[in-house]
Amino acid sequence: MAIVGAVLLLVTLLALGGFFLYRSLPGNGASVSANASGTAAEAEEPENMGVLHIRVTGESSDVFVRIPGGDVLLDQEVTQGQSVNYASAEGGLEVTIGDPSAVEVFVHGNRRDIADREPGHSFTIDG
Repeated sequence: MAIVGAVLLLVTLLALGGFFLYRSLPGNGASVSANASGTAAEAEEPENMGVLHIRVTGESSDVFVRIPGGDVLLDQEVTQGQSVNYASAEGGLEVTIGDPSAVEVFVHGNRRDIADREPGHSFTIDG
């Protein structure tokens, strides 16, 4: 019985180790972060926002970002308090926001008001 318990413990530790190693790997240029408080997100300076900065202020929104005609950079639901930031976009970006009323969007540090747009609103950013 002790051997079975030891094997199960070893398998569990290996699985957890692999999971946390995968989570610690660097991304593909995008960062999704959860802020501990709203004040940290509000203090972000426009010049530090990069080409595209999306902050979720509502409950959640699907966010889709890709290089025009190319790779998908992000396709996930982003929840309240999280933000997405792209520091550069040489080839441009195609962006689709599932719930425009739930997000604040900044393009090149300038706020783009999309709150009154239809769900699934898309726009393109030139590189």
